[in-house]
Amino acid sequence: MGRHPSGAERSGSVPRARLALLALLGSVLVPLLAAGLRSVLWALVGIAGLALAAVGVWWTLARTGTSRVLGLVLSVTAPLTVLCLYGASGMLGPAVLSLALWVLAVASARLALARPGAAAERVAAPRAAWIVMNPRSGGGKVARFGLVEKARAAGARVVLLDGRQNVAALARQAVAEGADLLAVAGGDGTQALVAEVAARHDVPFAVIPAGTRNHFALDLGLDRDDPATALQVLTDGVELRVDLGFAADRVFVNNASFGTYASVVADPAYRDAKLHTTLRALPGLLTGEAAPVLRIRAGPTRVGALQALLVSNNPYLRAVDSAHPGRRERLDSGQLGVLGVRVANAAQAARLVRGDRSGSVTRLRADEVVVDADSADIPVGIDGEHVVLPTPVVCRTAPGALRVHVPRHRPGRPLTGASADWRRVTRLAMGGLSRPRRGATVADGPAGDRSG
Repeated sequence: MGRHPSGAERSGSVPRARLALLALLGSVLVPLLAAGLRSVLWALVGIAGLALAAVGVWWTLARTGTSRVLGLVLSVTAPLTVLCLYGASGMLGPAVLSLALWVLAVASARLALARPGAAAERVAAPRAAWIVMNPRSGGGKVARFGLVEKARAAGARVVLLDGRQNVAALARQAVAEGADLLAVAGGDGTQALVAEVAARHDVPFAVIPAGTRNHFALDLGLDRDDPATALQVLTDGVELRVDLGFAADRVFVNNASFGTYASVVADPAYRDAKLHTTLRALPGLLTGEAAPVLRIRAGPTRVGALQALLVSNNPYLRAVDSAHPGRRERLDSGQLGVLGVRVANAAQAARLVRGDRSGSVTRLRADEVVVDADSADIPVGIDGEHVVLPTPVVCRTAPGALRVHVPRHRPGRPLTGASADWRRVTRLAMGGLSRPRRGATVADGPAGDRSG
């Protein structure tokens, strides 16, 4: 029975799949043509350089004094030495071209397998929008972009934070007074507090990216460089349904971090001296008596002896699978992303170049994750905000719990691609070459059904 092209294939997925395969083939052929079988040796040299750099990073983070200096030197000189060897042998150009083709292959594969994004329903302009703004977020973006004046001109009620108010209580009061849109111009931690109130009362929520990182805004497709454009949601918006994550009873829109990072954030000095505080605390947290030891349970999966754990509201993309590392493929998958790391020595650090196959990295998707430790409570970073929660901590997802309003015209869109599944890409590329069976039409269904 013949196969019929789907709408996705007719709109360009088949050409993208073929481009992905051609680019992947080119990334292999370029070094082979340049150096023959010796290209395998050069690939091993590159891998060795990455492994040595990983060891250097480990020494830099986990040790002090002379060992830390040696680690810093190794982490820099190892990759530079590899580049010099490549350049002296004439392999630098082919290596760069091969890498560029591989990136093109992965990007094309993701686009070929992209799914249609969730439908966005246009909504009426709010009549009683309420926006809480943090003047200190993002180095003063609220004042720099005139957000207060522009929001009030659009009819919104604006509340400025001074560091003493209870943000969640302010949001609940706004709902009680009839607010039909709750919005935040501030960091991700403030957004999570207001998002929980919005979800609980089924009131739409909006983000004005006035924070420092604005990860949630990025995945919603908002312009982080000009937060004022997000105020268009007050006059011309659409609604999306997105998930919320919970760590115990605390909501997170991005992630909850346990272990090493959460312990660093708990240090009061971290806010004013992030790098110095991190370098001072990490040796003890990675190899000393203060090193956290975490255990997780996700369905039938049990993993122990983790030093660091990140539970995210929808899984993050792998850096090797996307041109957008640190992004989430979607915000409505109904699953948590789980990323755990355990590195006890330099040898395990070197094996990190193997990724998930190193034995030091755990990557899962789950509806619920139970995090436990030997202590009665553990520090947790909830969207970058430090809290202490009793163990075990149950992390769960609430699919579609949050109604998010965004401008109808915005520069980005949530990513809707998939990981580079080369078997699917190959089937798509080859399937696009087949012709419909005799008598079939493009309008036929997947099994050749015809209505009427």
